Amino acid sequence: MANLTITIDDALLREYLVASAGSAQLQERALADLLELSTSATSRRGAATWTRDELHEREAPPRRDTGR
Repeated sequence: MANLTITIDDALLREYLVASAGSAQLQERALADLLELSTSATSRRGAATWTRDELHEREAPPRRDTGR
């Protein structure tokens, strides 16, 4: 197996690492905001109950006559 050496400008590497770290911080903040919103939401589903299977039950839509 051959070795490969790549030379990268320090400023370019620094810019990439800062952007990458910033992206992770934005994701963490977005998740924290979403969790906060979910705990402070006042909406409720009321007395409605259903199962997962009931939610996914679907009747086939009626076929359209295309005149062919």
